[in-house]
Amino acid sequence: MPQQPSVAGHGNAQAEPTRKPVMRLADFIEQHMPVILASWDAFAASLLPAAAGASRTTLRDHSEQILQAIVQDLRTAQSPQQQAATAWGRAIQPAGAGHTAAQTHAVLRATSGFTMQQMVSEYRALRSGVLQRWFEAHAPGPESLEDVIRFNKAIDQAVTESVDFFSREVERWRNVFLAVLGHDLRGPLNAILLSAQRIAELGEGSPVSGPTEQLMRSSARMKELIDALLDYSRTVLDMGFVVRPAPLDLALVCREEIQVQQAALPHCRIELAVDGATRGNWDASRMKQVVSNLVTNAALYGEPGGPVRVTLNGTEAELRLSVENPGPTIPPESIEQLFEPLRRGVNSELNPERSSMGLGLFIVHQVAQAHGGTVVVDSDHGRTIFTVVLPRGPCRAA
Repeated sequence: MPQQPSVAGHGNAQAEPTRKPVMRLADFIEQHMPVILASWDAFAASLLPAAAGASRTTLRDHSEQILQAIVQDLRTAQSPQQQAATAWGRAIQPAGAGHTAAQTHAVLRATSGFTMQQMVSEYRALRSGVLQRWFEAHAPGPESLEDVIRFNKAIDQAVTESVDFFSREVERWRNVFLAVLGHDLRGPLNAILLSAQRIAELGEGSPVSGPTEQLMRSSARMKELIDALLDYSRTVLDMGFVVRPAPLDLALVCREEIQVQQAALPHCRIELAVDGATRGNWDASRMKQVVSNLVTNAALYGEPGGPVRVTLNGTEAELRLSVENPGPTIPPESIEQLFEPLRRGVNSELNPERSSMGLGLFIVHQVAQAHGGTVVVDSDHGRTIFTVVLPRGPCRAA
């Protein structure tokens, strides 16, 4: 009777590599943490030029804490709403929890010279490396699909947190650079301005006086731009606007500043009307900024050659400073954006000599807030009015 061939001796087919019984992904990550971290180190070291010469501590920065957070997330029961929030990168952090490992990792990567693309690629390599090792080592189980989905959501949440904080850190250092640049430029610019004033005094009536006056006007304009840049940098760095309130007659300040602006805007007629009491506690230098920026804005974006009307209206509790100009009506949807920094109107080409960085109305708004006041815009029927409402009482220091 012929013998049946044994299974072990059937052909020359090689047996498939055996895989261990299924293991939950959180347990796998925890048990293989050293191997996963070593793979993270190797990939981070390839991110040149930032990784060149970096220590192992720098390369591994917060990677273990990120993995531990992912493990904790996988083991935490979540409602469908919580899982959806994580998938969208909107997971809510507990109050007072401080920065997450992903957020701190992003800040340190930014300060170490890595690019955002390199940082994101770390998460991409981590995702593929962990899942590939897990699939190769363990047979899939009934809960494997859920683990993969939850793992991907946790990685996406970490990427979202990292990108957000990386962008913030880059922006913060950009503003620090602008603040330092503006501060350092003020010294030599003041020297140029003072020298031009001295030359003008010595050469009054001579042929050199005309070019000297032009040099003084240009230097003064550069100083305005640098001061605006410094104010913007202070605000975005959460240093706030500095105001030093003191007893002040705002009508006198307006008259002085309007004389300056009239000389700078010879083709624009600037009118001033005063009604009621105009004394209060305000910062004179800051209020000159308000008048200057509002008048300049009216001349830039108003009807060419149209009058700019400045009105002071004082009551017992407050003072209203209004600047009105004829010109195109501002759409209601655009009014909310007027006070955002670094935005310029579409009609700035009407007077290129007074072009700006788009900080004038932003500064007006900040100064008004620092004095405890507000700014209101009314634009219709071919006229636009900016009104700064200022309380007379002591203001808060910004």
